[in-house]
Amino acid sequence: MTELLTERSGRVAAARKLTRRGGRDDAGAFLAEGRQAVSEALAEAVGDPDVVRELFVTEAAAAAHRELLAGTRVPVHLVTERAAAALSETVTPQGLIAVCALRDVPVSVLTADPPRLAVALAELADPGNAGTVLRTADACGAGTVVFGAGSADPYNGKVVRSSAGSIFHVDVVRSAPLAELLPQAQAAGITVLAADGGGEVTLDEAAGDGLLAAPVLWLFGNEARGLDPALAAAADARVRIPMRGRAESLNLSVAAAICLYATQLAQ
Repeated sequence: MTELLTERSGRVAAARKLTRRGGRDDAGAFLAEGRQAVSEALAEAVGDPDVVRELFVTEAAAAAHRELLAGTRVPVHLVTERAAAALSETVTPQGLIAVCALRDVPVSVLTADPPRLAVALAELADPGNAGTVLRTADACGAGTVVFGAGSADPYNGKVVRSSAGSIFHVDVVRSAPLAELLPQAQAAGITVLAADGGGEVTLDEAAGDGLLAAPVLWLFGNEARGLDPALAAAADARVRIPMRGRAESLNLSVAAAICLYATQLAQ
């Protein structure tokens, strides 16, 4: 870790390509930035050395995170501040970046051994919302998060940051055809619930009727358009969150948190 790499070095240039989806797909890798994400990645790498391929750190970050980096078997490269900025997708680069292997699992994982709780995102476009839902799903014990075709890329830098390391804790399915997945999930004994502001069942009623008993797959739609009517109709129930106030609607990630927490309590 003696050579100081610049933004023009081959290693940094190769890692820079991972800020784009095409580059991530070609290399089978993505970037995780900051102490929380890197810490979770390195923790996973203890059991699976293939999780983290290499680390880029500035001299300041290396000093600040000496304990985190001590003893790791992952290759660590010192980089200039400009090189770290080239790899960062944040306004204030943290100077600590891990190159990690993509964590995709096949969609069959969901149906072969259904987790008690799973989430499917249908054309959820905002990376911040996607990462927040992933983080919430992890907190509520979900085993799988399915990013349906047309949803944000789970390895987008903002999704990874918003997940706060949770992307390393759950199975991630990417670009899944949800119209095909839902009946397969139901055939595997999974209850599919569509979060829908116009749903015929309230969340309270769903809990009382036993609809939240495991295994459950929650389906969340686009922030502006909601769920495609055909997908919503394919669910076992369309569930709405009862609101006593005058708010027109809830932010999608907030609605997801309420639904997932209620499910956690019911299970």
